[in-house]
Amino acid sequence: MKSRSLFACLILLSATGSIANATTYSLPENSNDSVITQFHDDVPLTRAEQNETLLDIARRFLLGQTEIVRLNPDIDRWHVKKNEIIRLSNKRILPDTPHEGITLNIAEYRMYYYPPVKNGLAAQVMSYAHGIGRQDWKTPLGKTSVVQKVKNPAWHPPESIRREHAANGDPLPAVVQPGPHNPLGAYMLHLAVPGGYLIHGTDIDKIYGIGMQITHGCVRMYPEDIEALYNSVPVGTPVYIVKQAIKVGWLDNILYIEAHPDLEGEETTFEQKLDTALKLIQKADNGHPHEFNKEALKQALTALDGTPVALYEKPLPTGRSSKDGYYHGI
Repeated sequence: MKSRSLFACLILLSATGSIANATTYSLPENSNDSVITQFHDDVPLTRAEQNETLLDIARRFLLGQTEIVRLNPDIDRWHVKKNEIIRLSNKRILPDTPHEGITLNIAEYRMYYYPPVKNGLAAQVMSYAHGIGRQDWKTPLGKTSVVQKVKNPAWHPPESIRREHAANGDPLPAVVQPGPHNPLGAYMLHLAVPGGYLIHGTDIDKIYGIGMQITHGCVRMYPEDIEALYNSVPVGTPVYIVKQAIKVGWLDNILYIEAHPDLEGEETTFEQKLDTALKLIQKADNGHPHEFNKEALKQALTALDGTPVALYEKPLPTGRSSKDGYYHGI
């Protein structure tokens, strides 16, 4: 990245208000492409506005805690100095699900909502960070739908959760009334999944748990994100809950791979990750994979930071390279 564009990127992202708006991406013009980009710069950065934590910066840009920590492995999450430069997310590969309704990819602690396309406007996808179930309270996978929406919900903790809290010396009442300390937050979407699984907000005590395995199986969101989602999705909206730690997708004739670490309680070997990646690459290239950058693949499967890495560019008919400067067989 040239120094001029780096400076512009820093100024742009440092000028953002105290809380960013929902992260909205335009879907690629080519319907076969599945990589979305937020900023024109390849590596968007921001400066710490004061002595703060990575969690404060993640909150400001609506990123999850795990995501921002992976992007900044050499920075102490609890002690970020004023003017220290922090890396943010940019490109994302859409999960391999229908581009409708809501997709929750729990492997990346990320939600994708595809709003209905408005006449004359480009198709969009809105992406939100969220928390998921702990390893002993896993978020269920599969296709479901939104069956109920509730504003200012009361929480009726199940008996199993009340027993757990009581054993930890933190007894819960039979009903937690709406308010700032209600774990459901101000908005709730009820899913058609046996067991009462929800997409909901958060109380002020657990707001920095977004982007972590911290819930009893429900999906927890930032307050402004769940409010936007609540006001956007109708009852009946389809919801796809998947676990895709490795994703592959095209953008402008370039094939990218994105890889995330295992969730807590899971352990996948490098060889297993590689096998999954190669199958996805073959599928993306219609069963006839070309030569690709094997070192880049190894880097992605080793770093596991969720950053899309370019593997290969289809040769253009004229023989020229694309605007991003990647070449056939890189």
